[in-house]
Amino acid sequence: MSKLVPPHGGKGLVCCLLEGAALESEMKKAAGLKKIEISARAKGDVIMMGIGGFSPLSGFMTKADWKGVCEKCLLADGTFWPVPVTLDTDDDSVKVGDEIALANDGEIFATMKITEKYEMTEADKKWESEMVYKGEGEDSKGDFLAKALSDHPGVQMVMAQGKYNLAGPVKVLSEGEYPVKYKGVYQRPAESRKIFEERGWKEIAALQLRNPMHRSHEHLAKIAVDVCDGVYIHSLVGNLKAGDIPAEVRVRCIDALVKGYFVQDKVVQGGYPLDMRYAGPREALLHATFRQNYGVSRMIIGRDHAGVGDFYGMFEAQTIFDKIPCPSEPGKALLCTPLKIDWTFYCTKCDGMASLRTCPHGKGDRVLLSGTMLRKGLSEGTPIPDHFGREEVLEILREYYAGLEEKVEIKTHKAAEGN
Repeated sequence: MSKLVPPHGGKGLVCCLLEGAALESEMKKAAGLKKIEISARAKGDVIMMGIGGFSPLSGFMTKADWKGVCEKCLLADGTFWPVPVTLDTDDDSVKVGDEIALANDGEIFATMKITEKYEMTEADKKWESEMVYKGEGEDSKGDFLAKALSDHPGVQMVMAQGKYNLAGPVKVLSEGEYPVKYKGVYQRPAESRKIFEERGWKEIAALQLRNPMHRSHEHLAKIAVDVCDGVYIHSLVGNLKAGDIPAEVRVRCIDALVKGYFVQDKVVQGGYPLDMRYAGPREALLHATFRQNYGVSRMIIGRDHAGVGDFYGMFEAQTIFDKIPCPSEPGKALLCTPLKIDWTFYCTKCDGMASLRTCPHGKGDRVLLSGTMLRKGLSEGTPIPDHFGREEVLEILREYYAGLEEKVEIKTHKAAEGN
């Protein structure tokens, strides 16, 4: 019997990916169905439903699910879920009962039986934005939507969605480019669980990454290794926003860091196919929810996890775990708990990595570390402070930035600058 935390939802891994004869038959049928073009975000959602990463979801959310998730972090059946997983369209012709093919950039990823079609008015989208994306930071005060429409990529995505949402179960036909492009890194939950079980691990902490690993990330991962059986360095390999560093570059950085600075049998590296939603604290909850499906029992949550600008309090992604509903029905509650770690930095007086809990020295003695500041320095060609990152990693990043023909301006915010 597995010692790992069970998949979320109480139904085991719910995998909608077809294989063998079933896949071949559905592919033939899909070729004759009406095709709906889906976003990159929806493509990632489909793949996660295919491989069991979004268990217990087996399709896109109904209006009751959408409303319950936005309002209470609960699906209509009472299962915890923190962010909407919806499929939008502007197509007036599709109707309930239709079977459609879901395509992205010319490739069919799934078929879907439409069980519900509901309108998303401007007011509905604004309500979703307020409920899911509004935080406790400076940018969320006052007229949140006005600020968010210009500066918050998550809210911008919500407001740009089509006028309808389509709900219904999916049959997934493809994992896209991920198994080949990220071979050895991209994993299905069944694969990570098998690795953890073969190593005899029970307590595993996940480190979420969308930036290259700097010294603070390394420190967080090593804290996790100290208190758990091992750490799962789990990188987003889906789409990011302009100015973020591509997944293939980040994977090279992690490889270099793990090879040189970690005990090999205490670390597993993996990748997952989602796009960032930039939902701040709610996204931290999502990260914990699907990591449970990968076999992870602890989610490392540090400073400004999944933050955007100054929309969120520095540790709001930690405190939100104390406020979520805890359904009593078996399997419906979130079982992956946060590993809350204070603000970490390099202290020149301590001569090592430290945190606000362990270091008594002042701000002038600290090298404040953030992915935003690292990207800004590399993009602008300014010197990177000592102890910010390992030299092997910085060399990979300098090579990447040197090859860019066009650089994107990197905006900083208070959390990144240590304010």
